[in-house]
Amino acid sequence: MQALRVVPKVLYFDTFKEFNEEFKIGKRDVLVTNEWMYNPYVAPLDIETNVIYQEKYGTGEPSDEMIDAMAKEMKQYDYDRIIAFGGGTIVDICKVLALDVPEKSVDLFTGAKTPKKMKQLIVVPTTCGTGSEVTNVAIAELKSLHTKKGLAVEETYADMAVLIPESLQGLPDKVFATSSVDALIHAIESYLSPKASPFTEMYSLKAIEMIMEGYKKIIEGGNNKEARTPYLKDFLLASNYAGIAFGNAGCAAVHALSYSIGGAFHVPHGEANYQFFTEVFKMYMKKAPGGKIAQANQIFADILGCDVQNVYQELDRFLGQLIAKKPLKEYGMTEAQIDEFTKLTVENQQRLLANNYVFLTDEEIREIFANLY
Repeated sequence: MQALRVVPKVLYFDTFKEFNEEFKIGKRDVLVTNEWMYNPYVAPLDIETNVIYQEKYGTGEPSDEMIDAMAKEMKQYDYDRIIAFGGGTIVDICKVLALDVPEKSVDLFTGAKTPKKMKQLIVVPTTCGTGSEVTNVAIAELKSLHTKKGLAVEETYADMAVLIPESLQGLPDKVFATSSVDALIHAIESYLSPKASPFTEMYSLKAIEMIMEGYKKIIEGGNNKEARTPYLKDFLLASNYAGIAFGNAGCAAVHALSYSIGGAFHVPHGEANYQFFTEVFKMYMKKAPGGKIAQANQIFADILGCDVQNVYQELDRFLGQLIAKKPLKEYGMTEAQIDEFTKLTVENQQRLLANNYVFLTDEEIREIFANLY
């Protein structure tokens, strides 16, 4: 059994300026970013390169329509490298743009088109959540199929992952909260995965420790941008560690179920995951309370200083200071969609459900949706 594999070369720089001094971004590159990231970090360096602003093609999380439109624009450039300087949306889109993109990118996600890597991909994450810089997972909302789906093949790995803490300085409070809680869930889901190894567990546990302890300090400091600034490096590293863990061991039911409300109601990925986090774990506890999940519960109980019997209640209280948990109907979900989302999850998310701590039946998945409705 393979214990650990990290495909992209991982580099670290304190500033974007230092990164550019080594990589020498130029006319043979396409920089995919957001204008609000370009202006403070790239513009002052007077770099002559090709730039695509992702927000010109839509807001929110990746979709096949965004990918198709951006792929069409990129055909006008003659280039060797794609530099993805942004959050999870940009990173996932660029994993696809580095391939031979057909007229309809949905064909890559459905398997109708075989992925073929065409360009070198350098990923510089600007959030502390996805860990996508070290994984081969690209997620997109497939508008024509009314679902979210992942593409995870050898060809979607980045060639290099570049960590620059400076790039997290402008994160809005909500983006920081939703991205970092996503990293926390990556870490704990990969820890419980049947594919976990002692190596992935090491990365998972370190990420959990760094994120939870960082949250404590931020909340104590006023739960604002100033309070988190000293810990941005820790959160960026923790996100990367969690990415290494789940890139090897996989995520599971929390992610699988969250794609339903993410796709239907455009809920940010980390926020959607958080809605399902403790409810999925309660179902795991119901089915196999004496296994590895008991260790996971004790880890969180020790960090929170609470009795392990109350750990899920305390987790919701603690994390609720950063991100709201609310009934799914407040997002627009109807009672009829309990069955609909159960069916879509079972049909479309087997890649993730295969990593569950214990097997969940269709009825148990439905029960989770119903409990959260």
